[in-house]
Amino acid sequence: MPRLDGILETALYVADLEAAERFYGSVMGLDRIARVEGRHVFFACGKGVLLLFNPERTAVPPSDPAMPVPAHGAHGPGHACFRVDPVEIDAWRAHLEAAGVEIEADFRWPNGARSIYFRDPAGNSLEIAEPKLWGLE
Repeated sequence: MPRLDGILETALYVADLEAAERFYGSVMGLDRIARVEGRHVFFACGKGVLLLFNPERTAVPPSDPAMPVPAHGAHGPGHACFRVDPVEIDAWRAHLEAAGVEIEADFRWPNGARSIYFRDPAGNSLEIAEPKLWGLE
C-alpha cells in the first residue's frame, strides 16, 4: 500500500470570513496565502494549509470547468489541533489570554502530553498540543 506523508490541508467552516481572517492572522499569527471574497481564506501553517470556507458557498461546486472540485462543507463547530513544541505551550496560553481568548481546558493526557483548548470566532474547537500526544516527535 502507498504511504501517506501527512495531512496537507485541514478545513474549518466559518460564516464570517472577515472575523476568521483577523483571528487566524492576528491572534494565531498565520500568513494568508489566498482569499476569495465571500468564499474562502487560506493560511500557511507549518508544512500544511488551514482552509477556512464559508459553508454556504462551498456547498455549490465552482462554475469554472477548469476547477472540478466537488461540493463540500459542514455546519456546526469543527476541530483542529495545532502542533507546537512543548516549551511553547505556556507562551501560547499567555498570548491567547492577552488577546482575550478564553481557555476552555488546559491539561495533561495520560501519556503526559499537554493540550490547551479554545474557540475561534465561529465556535470551532481549537487545540494546541505537543506531538507526543500521538506518540510523535
